[in-house]
Amino acid sequence: MHKKHVGVIGAGVMGADMALDLSANGYQVTLVDITEEKLNEALKKIKKTYQLVQFVRKKKISLSLDEVLAQIQLATSFEGLNDAHIVIENVTEDWEIKKPIYEELRDICPEETIYFVNTSCISITKVGSLMHHPDKVIGAHFMNPVPLKALVEVIRGKATSDETVETAKNFLKSFDKTPVVVHDLPGFVSNRVLMLTINEAIWAVQDQVATPADVDKIFRGGFGHKMGPLATGDLIGLDTILNSLLVLYESYKDPKFRPCPLLVKMVDAGEYGKKSGKGFFQYDI
Repeated sequence: MHKKHVGVIGAGVMGADMALDLSANGYQVTLVDITEEKLNEALKKIKKTYQLVQFVRKKKISLSLDEVLAQIQLATSFEGLNDAHIVIENVTEDWEIKKPIYEELRDICPEETIYFVNTSCISITKVGSLMHHPDKVIGAHFMNPVPLKALVEVIRGKATSDETVETAKNFLKSFDKTPVVVHDLPGFVSNRVLMLTINEAIWAVQDQVATPADVDKIFRGGFGHKMGPLATGDLIGLDTILNSLLVLYESYKDPKFRPCPLLVKMVDAGEYGKKSGKGFFQYDI
């Protein structure tokens, strides 16, 4: 098993950023998605984000862009993960999509492989129950954008071993992340609170209490947030926000997690936020 080989599954915004962050810190990365088109889009995103990181981050990437890209292999199957010591899964917050991925991985990856479930709501214990070695499954909720955010919410499932927790923490620290370990309940800490905040901000817009710009201005000016809840929702992806709320609503059976109808309508219209060019605000893509 290759101690510096990390598999990253899902080449969306999070997966592309993850591949960049890991490769910039000396890891060999296999980035996996279902089509060549998605992988090529991820490659463009990596190149663009590399330039952004070099411009805004105090600690610059020491490797050139070509050196970073040389560390990343693109793949449309999991076969290349047969010697990966860590696999980070970043696909959408949908159990029916995640489940078959782990059912395939468990028969490809080595026994020692640790699986990081990059999720904001899905049960780590539930994912672990699919695997031959559930003690090797741990949650890692990375913040967006990954190369600029140090904090990672690490989620310990019911079967996750102490050894896996320590290995996960050391791995995260190796590329300048700050792990905070929490227990496995839907939404954990960050999204259990954040999804409520974003959803309620959307309700305020739907009820015509304020415009999206003014809602966010109140949070930035009044509470010192660098980004308001609606811009945060646009950055995460409004489709991801909706999926997360649905998971929370189903898990807790609590009406406070019921998605605002305006959010549902925007997602139905393809207005996902920054990645689609339009959400509560307009973006260049």
